[in-house]
Amino acid sequence: MSVIFVAGTDTGVGKSVITGLLSSYLLGKGYRVITQKWVQTGCVSFSSDIDIHLKFMRKKRGDFQDYLALMQPYIFRFSSSPHLAASLAGKRIEAIKIKRSLEILTKRFDFVIVEGIGGLLVPLNNKTLLIDVVKELNLPVLMVVGNKLGAINHTLLSLEALKARDIKVLGTAFNNIAQNGERIILENNPQIIKKFSSAEVLGILPWARNCFQLQKQFIPIGNKIIAQYE
Repeated sequence: MSVIFVAGTDTGVGKSVITGLLSSYLLGKGYRVITQKWVQTGCVSFSSDIDIHLKFMRKKRGDFQDYLALMQPYIFRFSSSPHLAASLAGKRIEAIKIKRSLEILTKRFDFVIVEGIGGLLVPLNNKTLLIDVVKELNLPVLMVVGNKLGAINHTLLSLEALKARDIKVLGTAFNNIAQNGERIILENNPQIIKKFSSAEVLGILPWARNCFQLQKQFIPIGNKIIAQYE
């Protein structure tokens, strides 16, 4: 059993796509794989992010019928930070519920790929940050970087937060999220991250109109990740 936490430097950087690509890659290697989204906001009954994972995995919700509630421990209608969405719903996010759901899944699957929520320092409630739960569970992190102007600062801050808590980083995956990004910036971002961080740059995914076209480009990244488990 292994768990990989897919963190992002920010919201909207491609965590759902990378989670789906990684899950599809591991399925292709013959592993039993399931994904999880600890807190989903902006949805009524089912995680839109998990639906993205399933599309990449070529699976349907029914294929995980017995685990759907565990895959999404918390879901809230209001699209915001988890602590606020929960508060507006009159609820409180408890780390113990997240831990128990993950524990059950780890007993039934070879890999559980957990997609993060926004950035690492997102509050789950008034006392607990997302990164606190990652630390408690001792989860290795795959850092997804939205490759754009500003990515250097966001990435280095995120990696510093992980290092300060002695959390293992599997590496960084750069995701070109804009069609017309300045090429010199997109090329330089990973290079400068290499100079200022010990985290390995696993690869750069190009912008694609259809994200499913990225599966071949993801293979070298997947190979570098799985090599750390073999």
